[in-house]
Amino acid sequence: MKKGLSLISVLVGGVCCILPVLTVSCSSDRNTNSIRYAIENYVRSRDAEIGVCVIIDSRDTIRINNDTAYPMNSVMKLYQAVALADYMHKNRIPLGSVLDIKAAELRQGTYSPLRDSIGTADCSMSIAEIIRYSLQFSDNNACDILFNHLLDTKSVDAYIRNLRIGEFAISVDENAMHLNPELVAENRTHPDAAAALINMLYTDEKHFHEYRRFVTDVLDACSTGKNRLSKPLVGTEAIIGHKTGTGFEDENGRPQGINDVGFVRLPDGRHYAIAVFVKSSQYDMAATEQIIADISETVYRHFAE
Repeated sequence: MKKGLSLISVLVGGVCCILPVLTVSCSSDRNTNSIRYAIENYVRSRDAEIGVCVIIDSRDTIRINNDTAYPMNSVMKLYQAVALADYMHKNRIPLGSVLDIKAAELRQGTYSPLRDSIGTADCSMSIAEIIRYSLQFSDNNACDILFNHLLDTKSVDAYIRNLRIGEFAISVDENAMHLNPELVAENRTHPDAAAALINMLYTDEKHFHEYRRFVTDVLDACSTGKNRLSKPLVGTEAIIGHKTGTGFEDENGRPQGINDVGFVRLPDGRHYAIAVFVKSSQYDMAATEQIIADISETVYRHFAE
């Protein structure tokens, strides 16, 4: 089913306001209805633009506010890693291959545990470790080193586009976004594309190889976004691999582009991919992250009951 319209005009206190209207689509399987209704009602109650996609057992798909694109921020690094894994597999490039990194590539003023760990002198590091810094720690310099030495943004975009996962675009690297925050919108995705990509990464047995295994292992050890998708899963037997994205604050200090995309496996073999993107949030960081955690809990609870 699908529900349309994206904006509606209403009078509030005599003033005309433009408010978002929820758009929902899902498969016809009745087992998805309780999740869909719960998320739909929750999203409607929050003062933010929230896009959600859930893919259940690679079969049933729930889409909420999927008609618009959301800034990826560091979720882009997931797309990059999938493209790199297949590129290295095809070209037989060992994960242990070493890249020579110039001091200028270890830029200051951006989030980079890699730079903080090794300093800003010329150095060498294996591709595996650079990917680990990019994915597990969301290191901006590591991401751009991979763009500079292996596949540029255009090549990553072209590769993922050939997978036909849905609508997205990747055209700028982390440094470009740091220098001009307005470019954040150039790297964008619809929630269903992100969910489809991570679902494919974990479940496509036909094209699964050691490089994709490495990427999934790193995602399983993701150390960012502990208050997002993974928060309600702590203490359960569920396993999640995920990649977060965090954007700049707006002029009022409210965080924008707060995202998380994950793949959850349950002990009984069931699984689901989940993507939650939040923009135009009117809350602080803690409350915005809690939106993602609440949606994650809603989906997990459906399976746990």
